[in-house]
Amino acid sequence: MTGRVGIAYRWLDHGRGLEPPRQQTAGAAGMDLPAALAPGETLTLPPGGRAMVPTGLCLALPAGYEGQVRPRSGLAARHGVTVLNAPGTIDADYRGEVRVVLINHGTEPYTLRRGDRIAQLVVAAVCAVDLHETENLDATERGEGGYGSTGR
Repeated sequence: MTGRVGIAYRWLDHGRGLEPPRQQTAGAAGMDLPAALAPGETLTLPPGGRAMVPTGLCLALPAGYEGQVRPRSGLAARHGVTVLNAPGTIDADYRGEVRVVLINHGTEPYTLRRGDRIAQLVVAAVCAVDLHETENLDATERGEGGYGSTGR
């Protein structure tokens, strides 16, 4: 899919002045989300600590789309800091502030500052689903094989 989706956004007062999310390269799937801490404020995540970090950003995702809040690979690889409920979902009908639940799985405290890129937002199409109950499901090669059943 090569189309573009227009998404309206607004800043809350504590997010004003931050760089808006954008895809950093032509092939990037995600847009970095900033930490909307007050100027001069820091937030330190101790090892094992978690926090709900504000972005100061509200979105109006169109119907048929969701926002997926995902970890930034550099934060995870270098510091062990990741999104706890990855991927977090932003529903198309949600208009409140996007917040990111970060957790520090690293061995050292990690300090956040205003404007730090803390997660990435990927916008993805979703479809409406109608479930219908049945007594039997169609057969597949895998069948009921669960975790690890398809090999290494």
